[in-house]
Amino acid sequence: MLLSILLFIITLTFIIWQPRGLQIGTTAVIGALSALALGVVDFTDVLEVTDIVWDATLAFIGIIILSMVLDEIGFFEYAAIKMARLSGGNGLKMFVYILLLGALVAALFANDGAALILTPILLAKMRYLKMKPLAIFAFLMAGGFIGDSASNPLVISNLTNIVTAGYFDIGFLEYAQIMFLPNLLSIFASIIVLLIFFRKDIPRTIDISTLPDAHCVIKSPQMFKLSWWFLGALMLSYFVGDYFNLPISLFALGGALLFLLLARYYNAVEPLHIIKTAPWQVVWFSIGLYIVVFGLKNAGLTHYLATLINAMASVSNEFAIIGTGFLAALLSSVMNNMPTIMIMDIAIAETGHNALAYANILGSNLGPKMTPIGSLATLLWLHVLATKGVKIGWGEYMKVGMIITPPVLLVALLGLI
Repeated sequence: MLLSILLFIITLTFIIWQPRGLQIGTTAVIGALSALALGVVDFTDVLEVTDIVWDATLAFIGIIILSMVLDEIGFFEYAAIKMARLSGGNGLKMFVYILLLGALVAALFANDGAALILTPILLAKMRYLKMKPLAIFAFLMAGGFIGDSASNPLVISNLTNIVTAGYFDIGFLEYAQIMFLPNLLSIFASIIVLLIFFRKDIPRTIDISTLPDAHCVIKSPQMFKLSWWFLGALMLSYFVGDYFNLPISLFALGGALLFLLLARYYNAVEPLHIIKTAPWQVVWFSIGLYIVVFGLKNAGLTHYLATLINAMASVSNEFAIIGTGFLAALLSSVMNNMPTIMIMDIAIAETGHNALAYANILGSNLGPKMTPIGSLATLLWLHVLATKGVKIGWGEYMKVGMIITPPVLLVALLGLI
């Protein structure tokens, strides 16, 4: 147990620190190889981890490629300008509309897609509108928060969702039906809490007269029109795949590659550029870190968690849901939600209370917002901002995250009950 914990802490430390530009995926793979060499895990464990995460990882790649193509043709920038213009220059309305846009992007293109694609667009537009630093900080923090808090409604909305749905064999439709209300309440609570927290920093009026016309940012009118039909067909395909019990990655990755070829046909993108610049490090990060965490499972961590979950379930179903959600949130905030979701899934399966998997998802998706290391989306978000000259310190981040996360998570869990 001690060796497994030490290896995990060292790996996570280097992932956060990134010395000499060592990327997160490379670090996670080094950690996985070290776990193999030290006997913390064996090759059978690697095969088991691969079996758990392969569908989620391939689906995630597809979602990101699709997002990058849409970004190239101006899809997200068009949406951001439309939202800004829809506000009529009212700062509060713009704040809410941006949150709604973030929630929609997170639902359809995953929270990581929202962090990678939407964040730089919003930052550029806020600078263009000459917002004050405190206002920019409020909009950025709110946008980063909603990316995770609204990533619950569909299996494809978060890598954690895909992993859990695959592990417990939860269908696309079944998942959407159960998580609809919790996600709706999460979005509503997020907007209310964020408005209260940043009420002094949100400008009352914003001059939007300098914004370009939304249609001017569309780089390929043919692909832009086609994308609406394509996204509708892709969403329908998820339900068809669910009916025939097909892997979600078949449609997520297959659809993304088809969309990429269509974009090439209309000369909208350069496929090799998209493939090259896709965040492949996320793939190595996912697999590598899962293998390192599997060492914690072998050392007995899942057994201790299962005992705790059983104890909560013996009190009442409601207590078990809230307790599991906050347990997952706490673990995610200190050890990242990627390893947390798998460790908790295994522990829940040991207890036989499989319905608590949904509470685990809510805790693992919302809880990470308490710390900068809580989720991959937050790490990507911070990285994107740093490359744009915006640096947000740990203390600054946690001051917001520790206050706004618990009430939103509680409301979402009550919706699940």
